[in-house]
Amino acid sequence: MIEVERMQRPPAEVRFADELDRLRKADRGARPPGWALSLDACRKFVMGDPGAKISRKFVGDPSLIDRCLVTLATSRGLMLIGEPGTAKSMLSELIAAAICGESTLTIQGGAATTEDQIKYTWNYALLVAEGPTTRSLVPAPMLRGMEGGKIVRFEEITRCPLEVQDCMLSLLSERVLAIPELRGLEAMVFAREGFNVIATANTRDRGVNEMSAALKRRFNFETVFPIADLNTELNLVETEARALLERSGVTVAPKKDVMEVLVTTFRELRTGTTENGESLDRMSSVMSTAEAVSVAHAVGLRGWFLRGEAGTAADIVECLAGTAAEDNADDLARLRRYLEQHVPRKKGRQWQALHDARHLLPG
Repeated sequence: MIEVERMQRPPAEVRFADELDRLRKADRGARPPGWALSLDACRKFVMGDPGAKISRKFVGDPSLIDRCLVTLATSRGLMLIGEPGTAKSMLSELIAAAICGESTLTIQGGAATTEDQIKYTWNYALLVAEGPTTRSLVPAPMLRGMEGGKIVRFEEITRCPLEVQDCMLSLLSERVLAIPELRGLEAMVFAREGFNVIATANTRDRGVNEMSAALKRRFNFETVFPIADLNTELNLVETEARALLERSGVTVAPKKDVMEVLVTTFRELRTGTTENGESLDRMSSVMSTAEAVSVAHAVGLRGWFLRGEAGTAADIVECLAGTAAEDNADDLARLRRYLEQHVPRKKGRQWQALHDARHLLPG
């Protein structure tokens, strides 16, 4: 077994085990059948409660969390949609950890995802030796979730082929999974109380394999929006970048003024509008908060391991080059125009350093 302290990213129920334990002991609210916590305690786990020393883990509208929890207490699944990098996956992980204490029953959607990876498969050595039995059955996340009354997370469901998506129809409506290879009562697995599904889909890829109308009816849709406030996003990027840098062996914190330049740059390229209301070419690449955290991490690594300091605005240019070119090569030209035309109008030493480093862009 991997030691927790050596995991790059432990699941939420491991990272926040102490908080979950305190919430369970103090929880006096009514709990939906099969849930480990009441709705109020689940909300506190996600949104934080300073009085109970529960950290805030998601930056967003509290009413969104209430709607998500109420949906999961019903017989409908929850579909989280939004731009890439808006923390849909993190939110689904936190909610699953709060409701059932387990967030690892996860299906990762993709072009190669098969029905076996969703429902079940077989141990073929035992299958040949004994025939189809419960001993030779290998449960996939959906079967395990139904048997244990757990939340199952289906990431990027619209990346799966339509016929694979539609294998979820009977599971979500009838709450039963048929195993035709078995006989008798063993051929039907009925979902226990607490079972439900949280699916995610980003709005850029929803058209890859559009969901059928029948499957859409089995979900309640909730949109996760980008962070609207600059200071809130800046604080989040700083906090997450600092944590990542500490785990990477960097002993200096990121500079506040460098982070301000980074987050402001991301917001302006994402929205196509500067702080002063000027229009600019909006990037087609994902300029999300999650991507800003990744770039902030890279800036800190460059500064520390190459020069023994915290990183500068010049490092931002080099780290942004890969982000700008990942989806559309034209974004490099958009980034260059931003650095040449808009950055010089901003005041501050780091903005000047960002402008001076424009020559570091490739091409």
